[in-house]
Amino acid sequence: MRILSATALLLAASACVPQPVAPPAPAPKPVVALPAPPVTAVPRGADWRDWPLTPGDWSWQRDARGSIARFAPAGGPARLALRCDRDRRQIILSVDGSTATTLTVRTTSIARALPVQPNGGNPPSFAATLAANDGLLDAMGFSRGRFVIERPGAPTLVVPAWAEIERVTEDCRG
Repeated sequence: MRILSATALLLAASACVPQPVAPPAPAPKPVVALPAPPVTAVPRGADWRDWPLTPGDWSWQRDARGSIARFAPAGGPARLALRCDRDRRQIILSVDGSTATTLTVRTTSIARALPVQPNGGNPPSFAATLAANDGLLDAMGFSRGRFVIERPGAPTLVVPAWAEIERVTEDCRG
């Protein structure tokens, strides 16, 4: 019985001893958002024929006035359009933007500055009118893989030279 009472006494004494308490968890450190890195232009080489293409694809469709080819990013508005006005035998080259007074078209065989006029629309654009037999249209369609359209105050468009360009041109000439 002594063993039993000694055990009970030890158990009672151990119940009075304070148990170690875990220290409180440290407060979480505040999350500091780092500033976004500055947006910089993709470095380009001196030769525009090596510049990366502007994102987008050409599409073509016939309409009551002739036909139209549009270059646009997927699901976005046209960045560039070539419209045939068959009755006038003219091609209207429209580019997105609202501030340019000229644009320069560079192909592998021709570089030419074109005067432009505001074209309105939403988003706004401006346009140059070319005769259907203007050699610049053929140069755009047959440029080696791409051509560029430079506009003051706006990014340069580096556009693939696809068949849609010549399709509109031929619709206007025929």
